[in-house]
Amino acid sequence: MKGHDAAVDALRALIRIPTVSDWDPAREDRSAFEALLAELRERFPRLHAACEVERIGGDALLVRWPGRTREAPVVLMAHLDVVPVGEASAWTHPPFAGDLADGHVWGRGALDCKGSLVATCQAVEDLIEDGVTPGRDVWLSFGCNEEVSGRAAQDAVAVLRERGVEPWFVLDEGGAIVQGALPGVDAPMAVVGVSEKGTVDVELIARGDGGHASAPRRMGPTSRLARAILRLERKPFPSHLPDATLDMLERAGSHARMPYAVAFRHARRLRPVLSRVLPQLGHETAAMARTTVAVTQLSGSPGANVIAATARAHVNMRVMVGETVDGAVARIRSTIKDPHVEVVVVSGNEPSPVSPTDDAAYALLESTLRDVFPGTVAVPYVMLAATDSRHFHRVWPRVYRFTPFRMTAAQRASIHGADERIGIDDLRDGVAWYRRLIEQL
Repeated sequence: MKGHDAAVDALRALIRIPTVSDWDPAREDRSAFEALLAELRERFPRLHAACEVERIGGDALLVRWPGRTREAPVVLMAHLDVVPVGEASAWTHPPFAGDLADGHVWGRGALDCKGSLVATCQAVEDLIEDGVTPGRDVWLSFGCNEEVSGRAAQDAVAVLRERGVEPWFVLDEGGAIVQGALPGVDAPMAVVGVSEKGTVDVELIARGDGGHASAPRRMGPTSRLARAILRLERKPFPSHLPDATLDMLERAGSHARMPYAVAFRHARRLRPVLSRVLPQLGHETAAMARTTVAVTQLSGSPGANVIAATARAHVNMRVMVGETVDGAVARIRSTIKDPHVEVVVVSGNEPSPVSPTDDAAYALLESTLRDVFPGTVAVPYVMLAATDSRHFHRVWPRVYRFTPFRMTAAQRASIHGADERIGIDDLRDGVAWYRRLIEQL
């Protein structure tokens, strides 16, 4: 089909451009972002000719494709930046080579998020070539610092509000087409994020006298920090299921095997039981049922024979819908229960509101899924990770998070990990999904 091989070639080209974002913008390679924007112009010339394309917030793009009517527009989102690769030797194929092997395109950003960036642009490019004008304005918002919680998405929201744009709905990256994510459900599920957890980053800091490693004291900074981390590990947040998760289970229940079918169909009545059971079924289902705590970075002594005077741990929390940032931080302090370990809040974002699933916008996503991925069960869910769309959700009520790609458990694990890759056929079907969605506007 038209554009599909072009999409594969475009994705490979974009992966070869290492647009790695950094919490310190001074350490970013601005030339890489310039090169990526130039590559987009070359790969998608009709889009750039027919649409109003502007740069905002540095290297982000905000694009308006004028529609036939003045009905409320739609915003489609993706981001240009990627996370670092870690240890490149752990990859089967070099992370920035864009290799085509075993029916997949390999490389950092294949799934997060250059795949959906390319699929969106290719769908628009093909429709313009076919002389199609959308029924309403389509805005494309492509951020440049999503992976470091940068301001590009906030800048996009500010521009849209200044111009009086009130989207019908916003669609960002998020859930995918998965199998085996819920026990007893064999059919592929399209999990559509209707909300997302909040995020909190805190530093745990323990201080002491330091000194020579030949004469250690009891309960120095590293010991105190280790004890604090173990306390967090041993006492996870209590589990509970928000209404959006119950909605997901109820919809999945019609497609589940016994005895899961009965349990899921009666999820609201069985909420207390399911909130205890789901955390026992694996790390993904556990994350669906509680606020999570992950220690992501550690630092201590600068020398191998030096006792640390200060030891630090970075803790990343994902706050469950129905809870608050302040409540999560307070629980961390009470769980650690050590006045000699400082808990310093670095940043925090509250959980997003819940978008409706009983109106025309969500129904359009469902019908598009049926058209392109027949036999797939669409279910709403609470997104576990944070996306740029949370800034849109603070302003507009219909914000959905869905990436129209099939993803295995191994592929989901490769996001921010090694061997990130997307199937060629999955990328092609993603292009078809965005195209079908736009055609129905």
